[in-house]
Amino acid sequence: MYHGKILRPVKAAFVSTYPPRQCGIATFCSDLLNSMKQLYGGADGNGPDQHNFEVIALNRGAENYNYGREVSFHIRDQHHHDYQRAADFINLSPVDAVSIQHEYGIFGGEDGNYISYLLNGLKKPAITTLHTVLEEPSPSQKQTLMRICEQSATIVVMAHAATDILTRVYQVPPEKIKLIPHGAPDVPFLDSSYYKDQFQAEGRKVLLTFGLLSPSKGLEYAIEAMEQVARAHPEALYIVLGATHPEVKRLYGEEYRHKLEKMVRDRGLEKNVTFYNQYVSLERLVQFLVATDIYITPYLSREQITSGTLAYALACGKAVVSTPYIYAEELLAEGRGSLVPFKDSQAMADQINKILSDEELRNRMRKNSYQYGRQMIWKEVARNYATAFEEARLNFGDMLVQNERGAEVTERAVLPEVNLKHLRAMTDHTGLYQHAVFSVPDRNHGYCIDDNARGLIAAVMHWRLFKDEATRPLLDTYLSFLYHALNEKKGRVRNFMSFERTWLEDTGSEDSHGRTLWALGYTIAHPPGEAMLGMTNRLFKELINAPLSFTSPRAWAFSALGANYYLRRFGGDTRVRKIMSELGEKLLKLFMDRATDDWYWCEDILAYDNARLAQALIVTGSSLDHTEMFETGLKSLQWLLDVQTNPEGGHLSLVGNDGWYERGGEKARFDQQPVDATAITDACYQAFVLTGKDHWLKAMEWAFNWFFGSNDAHQPLYDFSSGGCYDGIQPGGINQNQGGESLVSLLMALQRVHLVAHQGYFQEQLNLIK
Repeated sequence: MYHGKILRPVKAAFVSTYPPRQCGIATFCSDLLNSMKQLYGGADGNGPDQHNFEVIALNRGAENYNYGREVSFHIRDQHHHDYQRAADFINLSPVDAVSIQHEYGIFGGEDGNYISYLLNGLKKPAITTLHTVLEEPSPSQKQTLMRICEQSATIVVMAHAATDILTRVYQVPPEKIKLIPHGAPDVPFLDSSYYKDQFQAEGRKVLLTFGLLSPSKGLEYAIEAMEQVARAHPEALYIVLGATHPEVKRLYGEEYRHKLEKMVRDRGLEKNVTFYNQYVSLERLVQFLVATDIYITPYLSREQITSGTLAYALACGKAVVSTPYIYAEELLAEGRGSLVPFKDSQAMADQINKILSDEELRNRMRKNSYQYGRQMIWKEVARNYATAFEEARLNFGDMLVQNERGAEVTERAVLPEVNLKHLRAMTDHTGLYQHAVFSVPDRNHGYCIDDNARGLIAAVMHWRLFKDEATRPLLDTYLSFLYHALNEKKGRVRNFMSFERTWLEDTGSEDSHGRTLWALGYTIAHPPGEAMLGMTNRLFKELINAPLSFTSPRAWAFSALGANYYLRRFGGDTRVRKIMSELGEKLLKLFMDRATDDWYWCEDILAYDNARLAQALIVTGSSLDHTEMFETGLKSLQWLLDVQTNPEGGHLSLVGNDGWYERGGEKARFDQQPVDATAITDACYQAFVLTGKDHWLKAMEWAFNWFFGSNDAHQPLYDFSSGGCYDGIQPGGINQNQGGESLVSLLMALQRVHLVAHQGYFQEQLNLIK
């Protein structure tokens, strides 16, 4: 392994957000790149090696920015093929190393897992800088970061605590981790009065917090503290510097800023607290920092492992009062600052008053901070990165063999993109049409809640994958249909509605009620927004009691699946957990009473959506630690696979709805329905996740291939041009109609496989289209 000094200028590509996009990661990347230019090209960064660096910029959706010439490629964050193309672009570029700035939220996919598409395709060493390292990640966050660490040559962290978390929680080898401090500007140790006249603050004690505003900053506690600070030090002036975070502004407007401004007015603090709603230049920011007497970071999350604003304040030699998030604990040790409990405005006020009153203490903090911060100036940080790039370049050959598994589901031209063209054609302002004549919506049959419930699941899955704002009208339409279907007097949902928007019944089937709960539960587990979560939760609570009186096993199964998803968000809800348990027990009893070794099923007939019953037993048994229920679900699912395997071709041959499959009889071969292939795909996925056995993953792929020609007709049911799905397999071949149920079934299965691919589960390239 190479561990020497820098041998020559390294050519590097930076994968990151980038200015003018307003984002802390963008600022970090720009500062790092400019510092490396100066390292190699002289003080002005315009030497002969200034073109050694290029930026692969991440755009949010279709947004475009007026980038500088150093940006050579754009990635639309929610388009996974862009990541693959970026890898191809980098591989053909004369770069030696790739610097990836990682933060979950800037990449597409679930918890930013689309970055694996780029890492899979790279043939250059990746040096990944982690701006977030969670000690208690969600399963998806943990898997995403572990995969990134596996695929990277070097992992850069900015705090010692991050190294401990990576080795302990994510099993990253310590030798792969490199500590490089967060960079900061090189500012002389100046008296705070130097720039105060520029802010009309002569003779005042200036307190500062800067950065993009969001509720996680905890600024309301600092403002509360200013009430007492202003009494003891009327000359104190708290400056809150920064524009509202673009994502917060997009979702909530200026709600948080207005809340803070109202707090200031209500407390009569207009002369002691001021807001600068600006995204300022580095030169202007330095002037604010120099004029500061105390820097404040009242952040709310203990897990924050880095903070550019705190790094800047420390390097400028500021006294600091902060909440004890991980990074602050580390940087402010040994007298470099003062820590106060989270959400404790009284303690914050006491410390601020103490430091303002004790000039000797304040100056001692300033000196300690400035001396510590010298290792953090950008010139030193750039040297460390240059060494890391060179080491990674020289050691890259050692990890090539280890990363041969990088072929995992890159899906180049293999897995179809998700296409909502036909879904939008089949949806009007009321809801999703039931049927189509060929690909044209058939208004004669109107709408049903079954299809709109499945449509809601498909739309939520699409939101999980792509965060596409264009999906929101579909989400609103389907959820509105479900809400309108509620018959409040009976606590049940209606099912069928005519094209004229007239309900055709007072209550729908038990199965339709269960499907509604399933869709609502899934939406609660993965809500596209807080407003939708509130409405969905309310409707779920209205409907969840009814299934206890049902007699349909499928209704029990759908309702239990919905309850399971609900409990992923609200795990402490004992009533819903009890209902899920009772439904699982009802289903299990049916199996215990009727299943035999040669007919391992709870009914004397195999009909439709069969695998959902097995899936419900699997997930409910796992959630309740009910081994018998869990094992019964797995055994019944395996039996379904066995009896629906074509003995000659080995492909999936579903039970047709033209006669079904009665115990002791023959299995109907035709009118095989997409809904059943999707049910098996989903159930096998759940079995894999909960057992970890690859057998179930292969079975999921096997079932999914039914849509693409691995079926009795040997024809694909997917319409590649419209994104629709043909209605099933008939004696003469494929049913050419593309109705609502088939469409949403295909979309659910396709998006499930996309989600699995993004989670990095498959061990080798999928062969999905024959």
